[in-house]
Amino acid sequence: MQNLVTIYCKNNKQFIQIPCGTSLKQLWDQLSLKTNYPIIAARVNYKVQNLNFLIYKPKDIEFIDARSESGRRCYIRTLSMVMACAVRELWEECDLRIEHPISSGFYCTIRESREVAKTITPELVEQLKRRMQAIIAEDRPIVTEERQTKEVIRLFGERNEGETTLFETLGNPYCRYYRMGDYIDYYTGALMPSTGYINLFDVEYYNNNILLRIPSRQDPNRLAERSVQDKRFGIFNEYVGWNKLLHISNVGEFNKACKNQKSFEMIKLSEALHEKKVGQIADQIAHHEGGIPKFVLISGPSSSGKTTFSKRLTIQLMVNGIRPVVISMDNYFVNREDTPRDENGQWDFEHLHTIDLPLFRQQVADLLEGKTVSLPFYNFETGMREYRGDTLRLEKDTVVILEGLHALNPELLPDIPRQAMFKIYVSSLTTVNLDNHNWIPTSDVRLIRRIVRDYRYRGYSARETIARLDSVQRGEERWISPFQEEADVMFNSALLFELAVLKRHAEPILDEVPKYCDEYTTAHRLKKYLSYFESIPEREIPPTSFLREFVGGSSFRY
Repeated sequence: MQNLVTIYCKNNKQFIQIPCGTSLKQLWDQLSLKTNYPIIAARVNYKVQNLNFLIYKPKDIEFIDARSESGRRCYIRTLSMVMACAVRELWEECDLRIEHPISSGFYCTIRESREVAKTITPELVEQLKRRMQAIIAEDRPIVTEERQTKEVIRLFGERNEGETTLFETLGNPYCRYYRMGDYIDYYTGALMPSTGYINLFDVEYYNNNILLRIPSRQDPNRLAERSVQDKRFGIFNEYVGWNKLLHISNVGEFNKACKNQKSFEMIKLSEALHEKKVGQIADQIAHHEGGIPKFVLISGPSSSGKTTFSKRLTIQLMVNGIRPVVISMDNYFVNREDTPRDENGQWDFEHLHTIDLPLFRQQVADLLEGKTVSLPFYNFETGMREYRGDTLRLEKDTVVILEGLHALNPELLPDIPRQAMFKIYVSSLTTVNLDNHNWIPTSDVRLIRRIVRDYRYRGYSARETIARLDSVQRGEERWISPFQEEADVMFNSALLFELAVLKRHAEPILDEVPKYCDEYTTAHRLKKYLSYFESIPEREIPPTSFLREFVGGSSFRY
């Protein structure tokens, strides 16, 4: 008699008995469910598994497509492997480097060696595209393999330095990797069963290198719209240059440096570079063409470090003989009952119209005219605006720093002359990749920051913070990210060493997320990212560091 196992399928909300050893792909074919988008992976007991996964025990199973965050990541990883394989087949001595996300895709380079980049032409990009299309058309199987780490290091060899260095520093006795014919590669999560699952991509010539274009998050049947992000591109390149000063290009090299007692050197240099950058921005404001702007507007996504940046900028402006006054745009919130609601009828706190725009615009105009205004205070406990006697009048040497999610939105102050404003976008853009083909999304770095901060200062569990993630991301995509190129300057608050410090704080908080809930998928992924980093102490981090906003010990008041 064949052994059977009972699983619960969340897609049709039914319990099903299947033979032991059934693969997820076989189960999906058996279900014959109709979907608008192809299924590419599944969450098994809230962990993402590829469709080749075999079922031997009772499981909760949810099949996912590219609209889900986990499915999207699975698709992009598989596409990355196809691209890396195509590079190797076309130019045997070259390797692909997926550098960072940009323009709704990924900026990629091809390296002939660690120091030498291959010269990229539009013709070469077209050749690469054709080879990727051929690999996809062949529907090559992608197989998971596991061997002793020392054997995996031998297989990958010296040319895959990023991967082998990572394997060496992790200290695991066994490593999993992926094989596609003769080509092997390492990825941090599940891949699709074969290359034929890739149905949409593009590669384009971009800034003398390559842009890998990916499907839209909202509609995986079309490519994500390409956006101009020249300033963001410049910030990424700046940090690549900073990392070269430390001779660190991946997490494996970072871990080796930590084991060689170089973590304090990394902290000091990273913090010094931040301080220099903030000072340069203050200098730009002080010597702004047309005179010192009266309003400095600072925006950025959640947990980007906007508040700390405002405080550090304040100090640097004072060094330049400027008297800054910081005003939080949160104090201009409408009363709770007037807050816009989303499509589900819930309060939409990321909406532009959470701000009392008529009041805000009038007070900014009055300040510009030299009038005195009575500043509002928003009481978050009551959800009501209050006035506590605070007033403001702009003097000759006064600059108002306005910090808020919507600070760069052109609709915020449409009637204020542009020369009266200096706009800054603050974000946390990942400064070091795991290896040549694996990156840590900037959104995940900010989420780890937010989890630690919310737990420490706001009494929120990791599960609660993760549960609000979709709403926060929708708000960022609608109200913040589209306007980042409006900035006069961008600032990257990420620190090379921060995940190595946050690890000690975040892991026990993430461990509290139950394994039986939707939020566990994200918690598991974040713990895996943190596991790649050697933990380092925080005693050398200065009290003015951006990281202190999240882990505590700051000399600033928040």
